[in-house]
Amino acid sequence: MMTFRRILAVFAAVLPASLIAVILFLAIYSWPAVRFNGFGFITSTSWNLGNTYGNPVTRGGVMVLPGAHYGILFLIAGTLLSTLIALLLAVPTGVGAAIFLAEAVPSRLRTWLSFLVELLAAVPSVVFGLWGYSVLIPLLGHHIFPVMERLLFWLPFFSGPSGSGYGLLTSGVVLSLMIVPLIAATLRDAILAEPMVLREAAAALGATRFETVWRVVLPGVRKILIGVTILATGRALGETMAVLMVSGNALNYLPPNIYSPISTMAAFIVSQLDSALQDPTGLAVRSLAEVALVLSVISVGVNAIARLVLYRSGLKGARV
Repeated sequence: MMTFRRILAVFAAVLPASLIAVILFLAIYSWPAVRFNGFGFITSTSWNLGNTYGNPVTRGGVMVLPGAHYGILFLIAGTLLSTLIALLLAVPTGVGAAIFLAEAVPSRLRTWLSFLVELLAAVPSVVFGLWGYSVLIPLLGHHIFPVMERLLFWLPFFSGPSGSGYGLLTSGVVLSLMIVPLIAATLRDAILAEPMVLREAAAALGATRFETVWRVVLPGVRKILIGVTILATGRALGETMAVLMVSGNALNYLPPNIYSPISTMAAFIVSQLDSALQDPTGLAVRSLAEVALVLSVISVGVNAIARLVLYRSGLKGARV
C-alpha cells in the first residue's frame, strides 16, 4: 500500500513540478532582460527593438541595440480586457446553454445537441481565427460596430471611432466562442448529476421550474461553475492564433475604446519572434521570454485568486 501511495505521489507531483520548471526556466532565461528593463517593463507602452543596423552598446551591464526599449503595458491591457470581455459573454451563454441542455431538451435529443456543443471545443483555434477574419470582422466592422457607436456614444469606452472590425471586442467575441463549449459541457453534466429529490422537494414547496433551477440547482453546482470559469480564463489568457488573426496587432498604445485594435501577450510573442531573432544581442528574444514570464505569473495569479474565492465559497457553504 505504501509503495502504491508513493507512486501516486510521484505522478501527482509531475504537474506542479512542471509548472515550477517552466516558470524557473523563463525567469533564468529572461534575467538579462529583467535587469535591463526594470519595473518600467510593465508600466510603459513602448516596444522598440532599436536600430538593427547599429553597433550594440552596453547599458546597465547588458549588450543592447541603440535605441532599444521594451514596455508591455499595452499587451497586459489587451490580454486582460479581451479575456474579461470573453468571460462576460461566455459565462452567461454557457450557463444558459447548460440549463437548456439539462432541463429543457427532451432526453432523446439531449445527447445529439450536447455532442454538437462539445464539437465546438474540438475545432482548432486557427479555424476560429479564420472564421473571425472572413466573416466576423466584415460583419462587425461594417454593420454592428457603427450601430453600437451611434447608440452607445454616451458611454466613454463605447464611443467611436468604430474602426474596421479588428480589435478588442472582436477578439473577445472569438475567445468567448472558444470557451463556451467548455463551460456548457461541464456545467450540463454537473446539473444532470444533481439529485432529483432536490427538484421534487422544490416543486412540492410550490417553486416554479425556473425557481427550482435558479434557487436550488444552480447553487448546488456553484463550485463547478467557479472551477470551469478558472479553466476558461486560462484558455482565454493563453490563446494565440485566433486572437492574432482578429486583434489588429496594435503596438505601443492602450485601447481608447472597445473597437480599438489591440495585441495580447501570447499573440505578440508569436508575431514578434521573427523580428526579435534579428537582434544580434539576443535581448529582444529574452524580452519576449519576459513577456511569457509575466503572462505565466498573471495566469497563476488569476487562478490563485479564483481558487481562494472557491475556498471561501466552500467555507461559507459549510457555515450555513
